Order: sequence, then C-alpha cells, then structure tokens
Amino acid sequence: MTPGLALFYGGMVRTKSVLNMLMMSFVSIALVTVVWLAAGYSLAFGPDAGGGLIGTLEHAGMAGIGPDSVQGTVPTLLFATFQLTFAIITAALISGAIADRAKFGAWLVFVPVWALLVYVPVAHWVWGPDGWILSSLGALDFAGGLPVEITSGASGLALCLVLGPRLGFKKDAMRPHNLPMVMLGAGLLWFGWFGFNAGSALGANGLAAAAFLNTLTAGCTGLLGWLLVEQKRDGHPTTLGAASGAVAGLVAITPSCGSVSLLGALAVGLAAGVVCSYAVGWKFKLNYDDSLDVVGVHLVGGVIGTLLIGVFAVESMTGGPEGLLYGGGLAQLGKQFVAVLAVGAYAFLMTYGIARLLDRVLGFRADEEHEHTGLDLTVHAETAYDHGVLGHGAPVGASSVPSAQKVKPQA
Repeated sequence: MTPGLALFYGGMVRTKSVLNMLMMSFVSIALVTVVWLAAGYSLAFGPDAGGGLIGTLEHAGMAGIGPDSVQGTVPTLLFATFQLTFAIITAALISGAIADRAKFGAWLVFVPVWALLVYVPVAHWVWGPDGWILSSLGALDFAGGLPVEITSGASGLALCLVLGPRLGFKKDAMRPHNLPMVMLGAGLLWFGWFGFNAGSALGANGLAAAAFLNTLTAGCTGLLGWLLVEQKRDGHPTTLGAASGAVAGLVAITPSCGSVSLLGALAVGLAAGVVCSYAVGWKFKLNYDDSLDVVGVHLVGGVIGTLLIGVFAVESMTGGPEGLLYGGGLAQLGKQFVAVLAVGAYAFLMTYGIARLLDRVLGFRADEEHEHTGLDLTVHAETAYDHGVLGHGAPVGASSVPSAQKVKPQA
C-alpha cells in the first residue's frame, strides 16, 4: 500500500516535487521498520505497563519471539510484520499534508520520533493487551480508523499549522501534474486495502470475507458519492474526484468493516464520499494548507467511519455491541465519540509539539528558494521528467539524420 500511496501522492503534486513526494513515502518504509523492530512492536503489543496506556519493552528487538511463537492463530513474527505495515503507511500518509515545502532531513528525524511517541501509544490503546480504548472504554475499531486514519489526519493538520502554507497558496494553480499516476496509485491502494481490512480478521474465515466485501462496497459508494457532489456542484465528474472518493470510502470503512452489515457499508462509504468531497475545501476557508487533503479525507473520513459504528454495528459482526439503528441505543455511539476525541486530541497536540521542537532545532520548512525551484532538483539533485541527451546535445528521440536526407512519409 505504501508504494501505491507514493504514486497517488506523486501524481497529485506539481512536476518539480514528484520525486521528493515518492521519497517521503519510501523512506518511511525503512525508518518505521527499524523503529518498530527495535521497540515499537513491544511497546504497542507487549504486556501492558499499566492503565492501558503503553506496553513494556519485554520484546524490544523482537526478544523472546521466534519461529514457533504464536499470536492467536498466526505466527507472532507474521503478526508483527502485518502490524508494521499499518505503522508504515500511517507515517507516510502525513507527508501529503506538507507536500512541496518540508525539509527532507527534518522528515527523516520526524518519522521515527513520531512513530514511537504518537502511533505506538495509540495502537496500544486500541489493539494492545488491555489497551484502554478497547478494554476499558469498549469502543470498536476493526482495522485502524483511530490509529491510522484519525491519527494521520490530526497529525497532518498539526504539521500544516507549524510549516505554514505553500508559496502561492490560494493564488497559484497547484493542479495534479499526472492524473494517470493518481489513478494507478488509487488502484494499488484499493487492492492493498483488502489485505489491510480483511487481514485484520487474522484468518481466512467468515469475518474476513465480510470485511473484504464491506471494503469493496464502501470504496464503490464513496467513489459514486464524490462524483455526485462534483456533478451537482461543478457540473462535471473528474478522475481526481473518482480516486479521492474511493479512498474516502475505504478510509471510512476501515474501522467499521468488521462491525457493520453490507447495508451499513453502503451507507458508510456514501457518507464519506459526500462529506469528504466538501471537507477538502475547508482549507481555503480556514486558511490551512493541507496540500493533498490528508485532513479532508483521512481525518474526516476516519471520524465518519469510527462514529458510524455506533449507528450501524450489528451483533452478527461484533459478537455483542449493536448500533443505534439496531436497538443498541446511544451507548456505543458515545464510546466511539470519546475514542475519536481522545485520539484526535492526543495526535494533534503531540505532533504539534514534536514539529515545533524540530523546527526550532533543525528547521522544518524548506528554504524559499528550494521550494520555488522544486525539491526534486534542490534536495535530490534529480528531476522526474528529464529524458537526457544523446551525444552533442541531441535530445533523445531526435533524428541524427540531416533534415535533407529524411524520408518523406508516404501518402
């Protein structure tokens, strides 16, 4: 999913920052993997250290875990690797909020610090042994609405405020430079999302099948909902809207795919597609530059999907709790609301603090000249669309045959 995200984001930025956007995702794979194996997994899924807030370092460096270790019904090493992929993409998602203007060196420091101080505690709250959100509060999150979507969205908002808007924000056209790349990235994300959500059942069983179908369904209604809004508001459906709508539906169904029926999945995806299509415009009214709509899609979509568990949850999926429409009253909805508020506030405040500190020490915002020229050239010494030259300065593809000797095309 993270390479898919890299293409999705890479197509949405301007030509001068494509490679930088791809690099922010790919380097997250390496950084988070190292941190996760060293301490992240143990703190997230190790024995609770008290109060359901964080695990211990009992398994730091994957100590005590071998080929024969089992987590539920799957090998612990497989479980740890699967959970690692969630941590990776959550960090990578944040990069979209600060596209075109973040120092790459500061990003290299931010990612591992953020993973340990923000993602890991929230993952323990939601999925860890005796984590307070599941064990004490009783809120539900099947595949990551809280640790992945709301955490990345709230963190993205914090970084937007620390770094400030891009040069030319609300003045210059900042259109996606490659929409086919966006669609390809969205397709890879959608495909990967099946493993993301259905895999959270930790088995090839009925719950996994239901989560799989719910994921497909919500992605479809999210896409359609976004296009309906575009058609009514702007008079034309767009490819960017289709990709964004599908992602919005997938974001929203992530927490709820293991709790709602097929009818609920239809409603969750449609609600996300419609609401998120309006939410991406809030940045212009509220003056925060969320470059690639991490806040409008992932934060808003994550909130929608997490809250709607309290409306559409069915006993046949949850094994107990039911939503408002199925006789459960307001109790589950209230629990979902508390979880959303707690995770959103924690992620925002912690990220804001981390980013402020890094900005003071290293400087998080790219130099104005670098931003104007483009981070691909100034940071990575590369450009995405240089096709090179052939001897004596002749462009690639140019004929070396003198013009007088060129063969005329036949009629």
